[in-house]
Amino acid sequence: QVQLVESGGGLVQAGGSLRLSCAASGRIFSVYAMGWFRQAPGKEREFVASSRSGGMTDYADSVKGRFTISRDNAKNTVYLQMNSLKPEDTAIYSCAIRQTTLNVWGYWGQGTQVTVSS
Repeated sequence: QVQLVESGGGLVQAGGSLRLSCAASGRIFSVYAMGWFRQAPGKEREFVASSRSGGMTDYADSVKGRFTISRDNAKNTVYLQMNSLKPEDTAIYSCAIRQTTLNVWGYWGQGTQVTVSS
């Protein structure tokens, strides 16, 4: 049984910063990637960033240059440093894990709210 728990969300003014954390527990084999997604009210969930085995990272165009993903493999923990936040970044942010044996993001956390005021 795998659990992912996000933390670090909150209310911040435009231009501010937040650092999100996601701690995974349970036995997870063959982790291919850990990533972050977000969903704003009335909108579909969208990809934000991912960290793949081998150290490669990917970012959505909307967050490039502002967000940085990192992880501690020993603890199965992934982080998202968010700088220069904008009101359009307001959303529930969730972390996820993708295994090498599956072509989907198979494990998800419940999310943490990030609200950016103008």
